[in-house]
Amino acid sequence: PGAGFAAVPGLKGGQDVFGPYDPVQQWPKPLAESLPNHQGWTWSQATDVFAESPDRVIVTQKGELPVLPTGLRTTWLPQIGPGIKFPVGGNVPLRETSSATPSSGKAAPDGSDGRAGVDWRWEHLIVVFDRNGKMVEDWSQWDKSWGRPHDVEISPYDPQKHIWIVDADNHFVAKFTNDGKKQVLLLGTPGVAGNDDTHFARPTFMAFMDANTWYLADGYDNARVIKYDMNGKKLLEWGMKGTQPNEKRPGYFNSVHGIAVNPVTRRVYVNDRNNGRLQVFDENGRFLDQWDFGPRPPMNIHSITMGADGVLWAADQGSHKLLGYDANGNFLYSWGTFGNCQGCMWGVHGFATDKDGSLYTAEVRTGRVQKYTPRKGANQAYLVGKPWPSVW
Repeated sequence: PGAGFAAVPGLKGGQDVFGPYDPVQQWPKPLAESLPNHQGWTWSQATDVFAESPDRVIVTQKGELPVLPTGLRTTWLPQIGPGIKFPVGGNVPLRETSSATPSSGKAAPDGSDGRAGVDWRWEHLIVVFDRNGKMVEDWSQWDKSWGRPHDVEISPYDPQKHIWIVDADNHFVAKFTNDGKKQVLLLGTPGVAGNDDTHFARPTFMAFMDANTWYLADGYDNARVIKYDMNGKKLLEWGMKGTQPNEKRPGYFNSVHGIAVNPVTRRVYVNDRNNGRLQVFDENGRFLDQWDFGPRPPMNIHSITMGADGVLWAADQGSHKLLGYDANGNFLYSWGTFGNCQGCMWGVHGFATDKDGSLYTAEVRTGRVQKYTPRKGANQAYLVGKPWPSVW
């Protein structure tokens, strides 16, 4: 009894709202518990998360937002349209954070981006949490550098554990010492978009194949994957702009928004977001395979990852689920539910696991990062895979 697709086989009652995980309550701690003079402020759009260890979880976000009031009375809004009110009710979130803070912390003169210091703050864009959700580091010395930090990674093959950050809206990739005190490499031209060897156009994510090579998805506005060595030397690139939303030709992209690798098979997996498909290449960009992620709407894949078990997971902002596929694209399992309760999802944009098997998600629409731990008795095949073995 209880076999089949149950995350916990044999469980009586219940359901797989959070799949094979339990959400960790009150993680992370409120912003005001970590920083002085921050009463009334909270986290903003969270773009990505990387767990160096359970006690060092690095998060990229888009500044800070005011804590929302509670107990709001319903207000009808006839100036917008008939039958429209706010709050909507029914546990619908009050705020969508992905557009609540302007990129680079620069407000439009007409006030359409809100008011700096009132509606948002451009502060504490890179923060670090311990296993209990306490903020133990912040990289505020770099706050003015960012347009929108979009991806954070550490190569599992780097004994010095340099931290790499992709900035989408300022068009660059930066490599830092592990403590964040020194920038040791810069690729792209900050603030200037382009499509050549020294410019990107809103790059999105990166992935490390081995100790010598890595790949960059470039990106929102360009349509290419670039292969580099660890010193930032370009080795090759591939990709051409396709015709969205139903491009089928291999190697054509519209929004290269997610990349993952399998260092055993040497395959590169690329999320061709606006065409609703996953394309697979060998390590030098030769097309091998593709599959789609299901009907649109609602499907809208925002990031992908592959752990040491070789299962590819995709974050779907349309269905509010994480989707699991084997390396050949066969669908395995999915879980997730919409909302802003602890464990619910709205806008997962990046996700990662630690060596203990805990899962972390970064949400751009609720403006938060969450932590999940494996449920007792959970089917191990349904867990997002642990990171590839590292030298550190």
